Amino acid sequence: MRASRSDGAAAPTVVDGRYRLLVAALVRMHRSRRVQWALAAGSGAVVIVLVLLAARHFATTSWPLSTGHPALLVAVGLLLVLAQWLKAYGWGRLFTKDERPKPLALAAANGGAALVGVALPGRFDDAMRIAVVRRYRPCPTGVRVLCLSLVMLGLIDSVALAPLALAAAVSGDAGNAVRAGLAVVAVAGVAAAAVIVALPRLIASRHCLRFRLGRWLTPRTTSLRSASQAWSLVLACWLVRAGAVFLLLGALGIGYSFSLALVFLCAGAAAAALPIGPAGAATQVGAGAAALIASGVGASQALSFAVSVATLGVLTGTAVLVFAVVLQSIRALRPSGLDKSPGFATRSGLTRAQLQIELSMVARLSPALARKGPPRG
Repeated sequence: MRASRSDGAAAPTVVDGRYRLLVAALVRMHRSRRVQWALAAGSGAVVIVLVLLAARHFATTSWPLSTGHPALLVAVGLLLVLAQWLKAYGWGRLFTKDERPKPLALAAANGGAALVGVALPGRFDDAMRIAVVRRYRPCPTGVRVLCLSLVMLGLIDSVALAPLALAAAVSGDAGNAVRAGLAVVAVAGVAAAAVIVALPRLIASRHCLRFRLGRWLTPRTTSLRSASQAWSLVLACWLVRAGAVFLLLGALGIGYSFSLALVFLCAGAAAAALPIGPAGAATQVGAGAAALIASGVGASQALSFAVSVATLGVLTGTAVLVFAVVLQSIRALRPSGLDKSPGFATRSGLTRAQLQIELSMVARLSPALARKGPPRG
């Protein structure tokens, strides 16, 4: 009996020692200049490979943007960049204040998702978003929180698209089949709004608090105020995208039509919501082209326009991603003093407050560790 008790007491000590060694090794790695150079070079190599894959994808198709007016194409590109920033700020409202990543990290994640969608199947874009946000230091949030935020962002997207789909359905440019699809998008937005409204009360119920998952979700559930702020920013993002599509319709000779722009955006967004597909960009291109053809646009014009929108989306997303990678590399390689403030984020991506919480949890197993304090640096 005594031997079993001694074995049980020795097990936490062994776990303590391994945890401390792991934390110390990670801190040494992040302090190493060679590791920083290697991570910067690796990030740059990944970006270059993704750009080459995108170029190879579009090299097999015609380049319809060559017929557009350069000034309008530049305006469309700037509007798409602005839409990505609005989407990033809206996504940021779904995090708590202590776990909120930087807007540049979220914008870079959206750009990386647009780039990955060219070659990889659907839902791989979400994995790319998580990877980019986690790679951008300091990252105060974990993978589970990022997954939760992406689920909430999908619901917010559906709610933001509902009024746009309704406006496109009542317009005269949409056919009967397109209107039926737009009605489904609007109904899905209403259902998503009901889930967002009911979720805080559901998570706060006594039944959910009895489970570990419910207790973890309680402080991270998006409040109605934060959800409203995120919805406003995401709706502004979709309106800016609609303006960009409106200008591109005129630049490529189809004609300025805001209702056609809304039809194209809603069709692409509905296709992006599919669980799996041949490729994220290809699925959205096919859905957008099909919606334009059903609305009376010629098949060749509709396909060329859909490819043009995808091309500009990939180019603007790549530009934001490259800018974020370069800026992060410069910050990582630039020597800087160590801030002593409690909210200072270490190069391991965790704030001192989060490190103190982790150490307090470990200290329950080993009281001797609590006297050493948090690791410096």
